[in-house]
Amino acid sequence: MNFLRKRQLQQRLQQDPYYRLQSLEEVTLAASLGIKIDVNRATIDDWLRLPGISIHQGRSLVQLTDQGVQFYSLDDVAAALGISVQRLQPLAPVLSFAYYAPELALPQININGASLEELTAFGVNATLAFAIIQERQRGNYRHFADLQARLKLPSQQIMAWLHQFRFS
Repeated sequence: MNFLRKRQLQQRLQQDPYYRLQSLEEVTLAASLGIKIDVNRATIDDWLRLPGISIHQGRSLVQLTDQGVQFYSLDDVAAALGISVQRLQPLAPVLSFAYYAPELALPQININGASLEELTAFGVNATLAFAIIQERQRGNYRHFADLQARLKLPSQQIMAWLHQFRFS
């Protein structure tokens, strides 16, 4: 990025705290200027500053953190959004995490297609597994925030399931 363009972006970022970064090049520049987004305290507007993050994704992440779910790594955010971590990797320079979870390669199960037996075999207690299936009859779960809201699950339960369940 040439000096003039860098200076213009720096001025825009200083004047407009909600300036939406337009490219990965701007993400890199923002990071070099010390701009960070704390993923566990980010607002929808914060998430929308990032290229490639939709309003639906931002709302889902904020809803989860509002309910007490904490993200410890880029892997957690990717799992919550149901996308690959590689897709979020270019945004890493401006994302800030308080803690980092150890990397775990856990098997996953489709919560929208799993039977009672599959859910219980996966470690879900029978009562909760039955509730998951009953509530699923109203329509598939869209994401973790939807699952949490519909079943009124505690944030600790969602955190435990982030890498275990998928929604397709």
